[in-house]
Amino acid sequence: MSTTSTYDAIVVGARCAGSPTAMLLARKGHRVLLVDRATFPSDTISSHIIHPPGAAALDRWGVLERLRATGCPPFRRYSFDFGPVGVAGTPRPADGQADAYAPRRIVLDALLVDAAVEAGAELREGFTVDALVVEDGRVAGIRGHTRGGARVTERARVVIGADGRHSFVAKAVGAEAYNEVPDLSPAYYAYWSDLPCDGVETFIRAERGRGWAAIPTHDGLTCLIQGWPRKEFDANRRDVEGTYLRSFDLAPEFAERVRAARRETRLVGVGDLPGWLRVPYGPGWALVGDAGYHKHPITAFGISDAFRDAEGMSAALDDALTGRRPWDAALGDFHRLRDEDAMPKYGFTCDFATLEPPPAEMQALIGAMQGDQAAQDDFISVLTGTMPAPAFFAPENIARIMGRAGAAA
Repeated sequence: MSTTSTYDAIVVGARCAGSPTAMLLARKGHRVLLVDRATFPSDTISSHIIHPPGAAALDRWGVLERLRATGCPPFRRYSFDFGPVGVAGTPRPADGQADAYAPRRIVLDALLVDAAVEAGAELREGFTVDALVVEDGRVAGIRGHTRGGARVTERARVVIGADGRHSFVAKAVGAEAYNEVPDLSPAYYAYWSDLPCDGVETFIRAERGRGWAAIPTHDGLTCLIQGWPRKEFDANRRDVEGTYLRSFDLAPEFAERVRAARRETRLVGVGDLPGWLRVPYGPGWALVGDAGYHKHPITAFGISDAFRDAEGMSAALDDALTGRRPWDAALGDFHRLRDEDAMPKYGFTCDFATLEPPPAEMQALIGAMQGDQAAQDDFISVLTGTMPAPAFFAPENIARIMGRAGAAA
C-alpha cells in the first residue's frame, strides 16, 4: 500500500461536477487529486442539454470554444407541444450567452477532464475509492485501489463527492437528505440519424402518460428521450422498445419523422429516478452535482446545475482552505445559495416528471400564452434557468398574462 503527501482537496468523480470543481480549485492554487473509476473519453447516461447558464459557465472557464470546435450544434429554440396547445420560444440570455448545447458526454466529459489537468489537477483514471479515512470525527482522505489492484491511501484537507446520484462519499458520511421524492418516470433514449429538429422539441401527452424530447447533438444525430409513469414501469419493461416506438403515434406528424429516420444505437435508460437534496458539507467533506442535489432529468438541469455547484463550491472551499472564512460559514453560504436557486426548479421538475395533466390553473395559463410571444419566451426562460420561477409566477405577472389574453379575445 502506498501513501503520498497530503492534498488540499481530493475530488471523487471526474464528470460534469467533479472536473470543473477540480479545475477551479487548481486554478486558485490548491493541490488537487481528481479520481474516477472510468477512463476518458467514456460515455454515461445523460439528458445532454447545457442550458444558457451552463454555456455561460463554460465560456467563463475558457472551455466553450473547445466545445464549439467539436462541431456540437448550438440552438436557441425550445418548444413544448402539449397536444391542443403549445409553447415555443427563446430564453433570455445568461451573462450574454444565448446559445444552448447538447453534447455527447463522451466529448464533453473529456474536455472537462483535460481542462482540470491543464489547470494543475492530478488525474487518476480507473481508480476505485473503497473507504474514507476518518480521524477524530473528520474526513481526512481516501483509501482505494487502481485497476491493476494496487492499494492506495491518500490524504486531503477535504474530500469532495462528485460521484453522482449513487454517491459513495454521500453514503459513507451519512449525508442528511431532505425534500425527498420517490422514483418518478423512467427515461429511455437512443440516437437517431436523419431526424432533424428545430432546437429542442418536447412533446407531452399527459392524458396518455407519455413525454419525449428530440435534442440535436454531435455528428448530425438526434437524441430521442422518452418517459412514462413510474406505475407503468413493470408492465412496459417487458417491451421497452415497442412502448417507446408506439408512443410517438400520439403525435402523428412527429411519428412520420421518426419513421423516416434511422435509429443508430440501442435504447439505454434508467428506472430509478428519485429526487432529493442533501446537506452538502460536513467535517472534511463536501458534495457537488447529483451527489448533493438530484432531480429528474425531464427539465435537463443536471449539467448546468453541476457547473453552478462547481463554481460555488470551489469559491467556498477556497475561502475555507485559505482561512479567509470559517469552514461552516463558507460552506453554509454555499448550501443556502444552492437551495435558493434549486428549490423552485426542483419543485416544477418533480411536478413535470409525474407526466400527469397539469392543474387547471396551469392549463389556463398555458392557454393564455397562445399568441403572446413575450410570455412564452419568459416561460421558456424559467424552464432553462435564465428567469427565476418566482418572478414568472408572481401574481402580478400572471395577472398581466391573463389580462392580455382576455383583451385579445
